Amino acid sequence: MGCLVILLALISPRFALVVLWLFTDEVSSAYESAWIPVLGFVFLPWTTFVYALAWAPGGVSTLGWVFVALALLADLTSWARSADRRAARRARY
Repeated sequence: MGCLVILLALISPRFALVVLWLFTDEVSSAYESAWIPVLGFVFLPWTTFVYALAWAPGGVSTLGWVFVALALLADLTSWARSADRRAARRARY
């Protein structure tokens, strides 16, 4: 199941997060409230997904935090690219 979820994440982190949430306990055990993963699904899907995978009963390890930081960087890059594309489209017209 783990490899399948990772492959799904490469296609769409939001879809992989939903699959992870529906078929495992990873998301519900990593987050105390359901609101945080829902907001993460909308705004920071990579970060939410990677945090759920990196979380263990003792917390997130140092290496896990490195992966969460890389996922946050991927999310922020995605937001920046979207804003850049919108600005380029506006400049064309």
